[in-house]
Amino acid sequence: MKNVRNFTFTSMLLSTSLAVPYLLSAQTVDPTPPLQPSATGRPVSWKLLLPNILRDQRQIWTFPIGLVHGQNLIPSVAVLGTTAALTVVDPHEASYFRRTSAFHWFNSTFSGNATGIATIAAPVSLYAAGLIRKDSKMEQTALFAGEAVADAEVLATVFKSATRRVRPSTIPITGNYSDSWFESGSLYGGKGSFPSGHTIAAFSVATVISRRYGKEHRWVPYTAYCLAALVGASRLSLSSHFLSDVFMGAALGYSISRFTVLRQ
Repeated sequence: MKNVRNFTFTSMLLSTSLAVPYLLSAQTVDPTPPLQPSATGRPVSWKLLLPNILRDQRQIWTFPIGLVHGQNLIPSVAVLGTTAALTVVDPHEASYFRRTSAFHWFNSTFSGNATGIATIAAPVSLYAAGLIRKDSKMEQTALFAGEAVADAEVLATVFKSATRRVRPSTIPITGNYSDSWFESGSLYGGKGSFPSGHTIAAFSVATVISRRYGKEHRWVPYTAYCLAALVGASRLSLSSHFLSDVFMGAALGYSISRFTVLRQ
């Protein structure tokens, strides 16, 4: 019965991802010819995807230089300050989710595999629908989403390897949740907890779709960000990540998609 329920909800998540492109294209179709510069002013295609990612990575890793000159200083300090404050809450939050069984159904429903597959299915189905409908905006949006996820996951992998934060699920229920940094095994491989990889990917996709379709369809940002937030919440209730991991993942996913990939 449990497996049937999990399969049913996973199917629902996938159905939602697959339905989004057709809901978006039900009212408008972008007549822009394929492979022309998108609404962001950046050309995007399969051929340009890797060069775009390389340029994105350069912008991401040189971002601290701008902070030295006062660019984007206030929002950056706000994000870092909030993350630091949440690390104080992390031990209490992690201990609670490790002890409670109140989220059993939610956890079995929003499993890591289910949310990961749904996050990937959204841009894939968007691209397929764009090909079928000959909708270049939809194709470009899917490619931008894929570019954003790639950029975000590279950053997340480096952070995970550098901080080597253990996951709450690996700490004994009665263990010390305050001592979690620089404790995991390997320095390589991106196995650490900070930031949340599922969350950074979900918010990367949600931000691209929201920024590209939000003005035409006002329901899109609400739906996209609510689904991304559910992914983040599941990482907490599954004890896969601390609250600060999830918050930083959401902030990075949003920032990379909006300011680096879409340049808005």
